[in-house]
Amino acid sequence: MITTRLTRMFDLDHPIVCAPMALVTGGALAAAVSHAGGLGVLGGGYAGTLGGEPDLKEEKRKAGNAEIGIGFITWALEGAPHWCDWALEQNPRCLFLSFGDPLPFARKAVENNTPVICQTQSLDHVARAVDAGASVIVAQGTEAGGHGADRSTMPFVPEVADYLTNHAPETLLLAAGGIADGRGLAAALMLGADGVLIGSRFWASAEALAPDGAVRRAIASSGDQTVRTKAIDSLRGVPWPESYSFRMLKNGLTDQWADRETDARAAIGSLAENYNRAREAGDFDIVASVVGEVTGLVTDRPPAAELVARIAREAEQCLGRAKGYLA
Repeated sequence: MITTRLTRMFDLDHPIVCAPMALVTGGALAAAVSHAGGLGVLGGGYAGTLGGEPDLKEEKRKAGNAEIGIGFITWALEGAPHWCDWALEQNPRCLFLSFGDPLPFARKAVENNTPVICQTQSLDHVARAVDAGASVIVAQGTEAGGHGADRSTMPFVPEVADYLTNHAPETLLLAAGGIADGRGLAAALMLGADGVLIGSRFWASAEALAPDGAVRRAIASSGDQTVRTKAIDSLRGVPWPESYSFRMLKNGLTDQWADRETDARAAIGSLAENYNRAREAGDFDIVASVVGEVTGLVTDRPPAAELVARIAREAEQCLGRAKGYLA
């Protein structure tokens, strides 16, 4: 069993956290990861501001008595701050904040004695998260599926580790982006992380709310078949901050628009109605299959508990073999 500061802080069997993916990490997935010895985090997503999102209260009920966290897209939570209050009333294992100024919500969580996990994409984000009182920082690389920025996981994680050592040594670090198996977990620990945040691999788990058609596409794809672009958010009229782009599998829509971000901004919202209809119809030549570069490592859709056990076992084997490199 791998023991780190993360497993000790949250009393986990494995240093594995399931990302609170919007429209994907419902109560069943979050609960399954927690019951398996990791930390599941329910995806509060856009805090009900996007439309078409799962009922957050119902998803929390589906988690039963599992000890889970709750996470939100921070800039969207600003438009519905009552969801932060509701989340803290649930006594979650953590409040997870991504993509925005964490301070107003982190302050409430700290006052509630709820650990705060902040996902970051730059050193400036890290500094702000530390100042906001985060107990755990996630260093997210651009390899990740869904929304992210420009830094790559391999150099970003150790740079954040060094920053925290020098400025906030009690703050824990998770690596994210391009991690789907035990090799990724073992590598993250060697880079200075206390554990990993995994999204895409759990996106393709039995309990995830991801559509079957999207997962089947991912299983048949390699990492070469993903693309990161800002155009899709513009076309569907979702007001993401300019600094973030979106990784998904290539499809007919990205073939037409991925490299035309300026044109897409000029046509903001023009595809919203058609996009929603395509989602209802399961047309993934238009709708995003939201998966990262690890899609080439995704070959099945097993239960989340099986994934947790598999990743932990592989990491233990990798770390054991590493001793063979020492003379």
